[in-house]
Amino acid sequence: MIKGLHHNAYRCRDSEETRRFYEDFLGLPLAKTLEIGTTKTGRETQALHTFYRLGDGSYLAFFEVPGQAFEFKTQHDYDLHIALEVPPEALDELLARGKAAGIETRGPADHAFIDSIYFRDPNGYVIELTAKRPEHAAMMDPATNGAREKLDAWQKAKTEAAE
Repeated sequence: MIKGLHHNAYRCRDSEETRRFYEDFLGLPLAKTLEIGTTKTGRETQALHTFYRLGDGSYLAFFEVPGQAFEFKTQHDYDLHIALEVPPEALDELLARGKAAGIETRGPADHAFIDSIYFRDPNGYVIELTAKRPEHAAMMDPATNGAREKLDAWQKAKTEAAE
């Protein structure tokens, strides 16, 4: 039934500031802009919805909604991060570009099956750029990697610790 991800949507402070990061820095083309004046339930609003196309045809999308309260906070990686795949040879170049542009950067990080670098976008979101290693497919195969067994063991340990 589910064919894939069409888009993930997040709030943004300023649509142009967000465009500069995602289009000018990351190279994701602005594909669509939708101005919303009335919601589907008939509520008056003022929102701009922007979509940035990824290489697989899916999108990252953002809503700028002036006057509507939203707490923009610096996100911790565990709370929220957006991971985008890049070819391995792009990591060093993008890390250097980020540092040269004054963007908060971290990495590279060795995760055994992927290598990653990290940026913070203008809204506080952590953006992970990740490159697959040759062993990625094998390490992500639940038939051989024990994913379900590890989850079950985690749940059991949590339950026992709480008792």
